[in-house]
Amino acid sequence: MASAEAPFQYLDEHAIAAAPLNRDPYDYAFVEQAIPLHFRDRVLADAPEIPDRGSYAMPSLRYGPAFGRVLDELMSVRFRRLVEAKFDIDLSNYPPVAVMMGNTSGRYNEGYAHTDSKHKIITVLVGFTRSWPYERGRLRVLRSSDREDVAFEFAPEFGRMLMFRVGENSWHGFLPQKGQRMSLQLCYVDSEWYVKRENWRHQWSAVAKALPVLHKIIDLAPRRLGKV
Repeated sequence: MASAEAPFQYLDEHAIAAAPLNRDPYDYAFVEQAIPLHFRDRVLADAPEIPDRGSYAMPSLRYGPAFGRVLDELMSVRFRRLVEAKFDIDLSNYPPVAVMMGNTSGRYNEGYAHTDSKHKIITVLVGFTRSWPYERGRLRVLRSSDREDVAFEFAPEFGRMLMFRVGENSWHGFLPQKGQRMSLQLCYVDSEWYVKRENWRHQWSAVAKALPVLHKIIDLAPRRLGKV
């Protein structure tokens, strides 16, 4: 893992630090290019291959050194300090956990509006999609549980980053759209227990998706709206 003192090789520290903190409808910051575009081909060549929809725990995925370095930098103390400065918060007692999405099916139950689990303190979303030419499927910062009640939206393309403080009104989601939609979710959470729980839950889901009968059940099941 990258040390707190080592300079970033891939993340643009200045761009992340300079991104303004928006207060409406809740605390969030958007970085247009947190990873410079000239790294795109190198990083995406080493990105994990994700066969299905939904999120996968990072320990269950295989990836090459360039993507691994980006992940190390995102999980580093140095990056955590940037997030702490942005939100004026001490995250030293909140461990990070990361999962990754690779595809969307376009079905109604994807991208539903939600506020994130009460166990999450800060959420960071980073796009790894080479291009996203669709109007639907853009990540939306929402003012309410209505996916059309949009305050801000952006395509989940390579290097774009959204950070937000999780709370009762931190609504976000996207309209269903079928396509390769690669994005990483990094969350600072309230305990190591929750880190282990998230990794186990997503690893179990990946195994279930590999079994045809369970895959069909998961694919058709409505998304749970409660926070877990």
